[in-house]
Amino acid sequence: LEKAGANKQRPLWASTGVKDKAYSDTMYVTDLVAPNTVNTMPEATLLATEDHGEIKGNAVAGTYEQARADLDAVEKLGISYDEVVQLLEEEGVEKFEAS
Repeated sequence: LEKAGANKQRPLWASTGVKDKAYSDTMYVTDLVAPNTVNTMPEATLLATEDHGEIKGNAVAGTYEQARADLDAVEKLGISYDEVVQLLEEEGVEKFEAS
């Protein structure tokens, strides 16, 4: 599609502010760095990243095997990935429509 002139689709990490003070205030920025992605964030997160965030390049590549193992472990606990994704999508659409 790209060769035919279509724009490359880029995953969007939306509103990646950290809400739990136990985590670094830049965690969702520094840990989600990957090529061809977009990250929207609250201004406070942007300023924190500018001030003390450590961007070290692609943080996602090389983590796929562990991610698969984690998802398999969740499935073994009886939690359906597909059902969770469906619920999150439905709730996300509802929230965007309401805003």
